[in-house]
Amino acid sequence: MTTVTDAATLSDARPLDLSGKSGSRAAKNSIATVVMSLSFAIAVAPLAWILWTVAVKGGHLLLNASWWTNSQQGITARRVGGGATHAIQGTLLQGAVTAAISVPIGVLTAVYLVEYGRGKLARVVSFMVDILTGVPSIVAGLFIYSVFMTTFGMQRAAIFVCLALTLLMIPTIVRSTEEMLKLVPNELREASYALGVPKWKTIFSIVLPTAFSGIVTGILLGLARIMGETAPLLILGPYTKAIASDLFSGNMATLPTMINQDRDQALQPAVDRIWAASLTLIVLILILNLLGRFISSRSKV
Repeated sequence: MTTVTDAATLSDARPLDLSGKSGSRAAKNSIATVVMSLSFAIAVAPLAWILWTVAVKGGHLLLNASWWTNSQQGITARRVGGGATHAIQGTLLQGAVTAAISVPIGVLTAVYLVEYGRGKLARVVSFMVDILTGVPSIVAGLFIYSVFMTTFGMQRAAIFVCLALTLLMIPTIVRSTEEMLKLVPNELREASYALGVPKWKTIFSIVLPTAFSGIVTGILLGLARIMGETAPLLILGPYTKAIASDLFSGNMATLPTMINQDRDQALQPAVDRIWAASLTLIVLILILNLLGRFISSRSKV
């Protein structure tokens, strides 16, 4: 009897009205979409404004061929003309040397922490990387200055700028590479071990190629950071208007120090060159990022 009554009750029950809940979810979704869109616009607006300002104020000089072929040697703050060849060459040279030092150290450190790191030594290495991540650029420059200039009495040179920038680039590479290596499935490692492949060969033949695109992205992030630094360059590598390629003696120009030169001059030619140098640095970093994406897209496993 109870069963029949329950069945009758269920048959007479009305279907649940979910329209109210559905309407509430749709409203919440709309509100969240609007909030996210506004947040994105607020975040992008300053960036777009900066890029537009730099492009408008410095773009006309980049359209002149002399900007890419001449230096500022003999050009005063009042004089129109000259180019950024010396600064572009110095930026690329110092960036290349810094990357040549930082990339092997950073990648191998990340491999050690992910694949081998166990015990106290791994904790110490990870702790030191965390400390380097928060070191201001001026502190890195002052550290190199105190070691080589104050202690050993050496002269300031571009190679010491590279050493200071290395301290800033290594932690970025280590952390980004470490995260990419952790994303590599363990099944790939186990399959390689099952075939009798040694661990070191598995790492260099399977793990690193699989994470290559992410590693390249991390390297580019680190390179983008150090290419815009100014403090270590002002302390360790004074600016020169002439083309210089000797890392071990003399001054060397870079785009950040070129931007910094004549900053106290309100003369229009000097101001135009500052804006143009800023835009050149932006374009240079953009090209490096596009190149890195192209390399990573061609290196899929």
